[in-house]
Amino acid sequence: MEDQPATSQTSSQSYLLPVEDQEFLLREELRGLRFALEYSKADLLLRDWGIRSTIICFGSARVPSPEEADELRRSLESEADPEARATAERRLLLAPYYQEARRFARIVSLEGGAMRPKDGQRDNVIATGGGPGIMEAANRGAFEVDAPTIGYNISLPFEQYPNHYTTPDLTFRFHYFAMRKMHLAMRANALAVFPGGYGTLDELFEILTLRQTGKSSPKPVVLVGRDYWNALINFRCMVEYAMIDAVDLKLFDVVDTAEEAWASLLKHGLAIPEAR
Repeated sequence: MEDQPATSQTSSQSYLLPVEDQEFLLREELRGLRFALEYSKADLLLRDWGIRSTIICFGSARVPSPEEADELRRSLESEADPEARATAERRLLLAPYYQEARRFARIVSLEGGAMRPKDGQRDNVIATGGGPGIMEAANRGAFEVDAPTIGYNISLPFEQYPNHYTTPDLTFRFHYFAMRKMHLAMRANALAVFPGGYGTLDELFEILTLRQTGKSSPKPVVLVGRDYWNALINFRCMVEYAMIDAVDLKLFDVVDTAEEAWASLLKHGLAIPEAR
């Protein structure tokens, strides 16, 4: 097609194709369309890769990697500020959880089917929120055994960048928390939750609520880190006050190690595709 002459008509924003007009696409009235686009892009790319099911790993972005832990230890040698020292020491206490998440993802990737596509479909692929800390650890564990691994990133005021271990073609970015949470939940065969803050608790209780109300298929949930979870939440208190039933405590297990977490998922019925 020949280049059209530049006129006041062809230069008008109204003349742009809708897909070329970002200002139009960002109008308030088109929020529903943007929801649909965020859903469809990730869904279609996951289908292209044959990702049928996932195992989700949640946990804090503040948990240091081994490399970051080494830097924190070195900083303590010269840090004079008591508050800064206390913060570094608290972060170092979290460091073992990084290694547990990393090891858990390796086990899942090797044993769960992510590396054994069946009829073009992969199951139990490790997926995270795509950022640092526990998310990085889980993606890293899968990456280290050459398994595909998913990162569902989110645009935040304090920008979150993808960690280096997610599969590039499976590294997504969402604007809407709701759509990101839908993708985290809709393919999940199981959920492993490591120590974390508000975001981790938000995701945990959403999945537990979906399980409790029958809005999602049965899927095992395991909390990793007994000391943290038992100190943080008195789940039995909710039973004592009749806010939940005693049977609701069976919706999850609390364990300490990657191996125990994997055993818990298997005990509670995690589906493993047959090896060829």
